[in-house]
Amino acid sequence: MGRQVQLVCAWCGPVLVLLGLGGMTLAGVLPVPPAANATPAEAAAFYSESPNLVRLGLMLASVGVSLIGPLVALITVQMVRMERDRPPTLAILQAVSGSVTWVMLMVPMIILNVAAFRPDRSPELTQLLTDLAWLLFLTPVAPFLIQNFAIGAAVLGDHAGTPVFPRWVGYANFWTGLLFVPALLAFFFKSGPFAWHGIFVFYLGTVVYGTWVLVMSMVLLRAVREQAR
Repeated sequence: MGRQVQLVCAWCGPVLVLLGLGGMTLAGVLPVPPAANATPAEAAAFYSESPNLVRLGLMLASVGVSLIGPLVALITVQMVRMERDRPPTLAILQAVSGSVTWVMLMVPMIILNVAAFRPDRSPELTQLLTDLAWLLFLTPVAPFLIQNFAIGAAVLGDHAGTPVFPRWVGYANFWTGLLFVPALLAFFFKSGPFAWHGIFVFYLGTVVYGTWVLVMSMVLLRAVREQAR
């Protein structure tokens, strides 16, 4: 039963990517998200043109990103194995920071759906909700960075004869965390590559995070199967 639960948690990663990207595509966020420099009228028009599709897509995206929870739980379980000969400090740190990222991913989707709930409200209020959601979604880099660095340190510190994760997973997590850092510049730009809809914020963050989820799912599936053997 324990192995089956772990396998289900590992498969939550691909489902997260499928529902998250599929929901955002249905809502019209992909391939081109709303621009940070949009006027209030333009921001409001995004929700009023196809309100039901926007609501449905954002609802699916919010369900999808919530599946990071089972993945974080499984990462924690496997990190405890890595820290078998010492207190599982890094595993607990990853669990705490991963839980924060869970909230940071899900709440903005709900705020966007709040904006879509009444598309006839004041455009200025709709723009405010849009600003809040996208900046909350893309700029809280620190919890993601801490989570990735905790995983990376635990992987490189695993000196067992058969390590839980390959060493390259540790380095990949360090690079993943660092690639989120440019998103902090979204506070200062409303246009260009460092705005929230720019290549170094939305697109880089989406590609890197989606890739990280799939990679971690792959190595977790391998780890669970090796543990069973």
